[in-house]
Amino acid sequence: MPIRAVFFDLYGTLAAFDPPREVIQMRATAGWGMTLSKKGIDAGYVLAEGLMASQNARHPVHLLAAAEREEFFARYEQLVLRGAGHEVGIDVAARIWKEVRKQKYQLALYPDVIPGVKAVRDTLAAHGRQGPPVLGVISNISYRGQELCDMLGLTGHVDFAVTSTEVGSAKPNPPIFLAALAKAGVSAAEAAHVGDQLDSDIEGALGAGIRPVLMDRDGAHRGYTQHPRVEGMEELPEVLQLLSS
Repeated sequence: MPIRAVFFDLYGTLAAFDPPREVIQMRATAGWGMTLSKKGIDAGYVLAEGLMASQNARHPVHLLAAAEREEFFARYEQLVLRGAGHEVGIDVAARIWKEVRKQKYQLALYPDVIPGVKAVRDTLAAHGRQGPPVLGVISNISYRGQELCDMLGLTGHVDFAVTSTEVGSAKPNPPIFLAALAKAGVSAAEAAHVGDQLDSDIEGALGAGIRPVLMDRDGAHRGYTQHPRVEGMEELPEVLQLLSS
């Protein structure tokens, strides 16, 4: 069945921290004398995002009580540092996380996003059979959808964003994906979801009956073959053509 709607994860797929997360971590750990690298921090975030997906599947992080949320992010930071080659106790991890939160950073779109989104829309329009294509964002983030689109300059490029704050459910759980399908007016079989997390995005999409595409910008999953994998937006049109055929 042809793809009529494509949904995108936000962080790691459409946007990243500016300055990059490895710079943020280096600044936050400056008082602990740690040596960090981009490769190590990337590995650490793979571990930490696995914890995030597991927690969101049980009870979304943004709905945790303040003390529980602080404890969660201490464990999250502990995994970031473990992947980077540093084992620290939970108390030290909590103190470092507080330093991370003090850093000034923002979310910024990857350079390939706006032209990539246009190419995806053009590809779907050329191969679609039942109305114009629909593009959306699905994100576990503490913003409302329209606010998120306006903030990142996505308004006018995607049709909507669905967030865990609005839906009250977070990826990988089905309700947030089903909310996106309802907004798009398509069936699960007519949709694809592009994201960088194996648990939240790939397994989450499959759980809702949506076809997944792994966005692997950092090359953390080069051996992954279970579902289509891309390293940038420019690869998506060809993948979507194959899925539609």
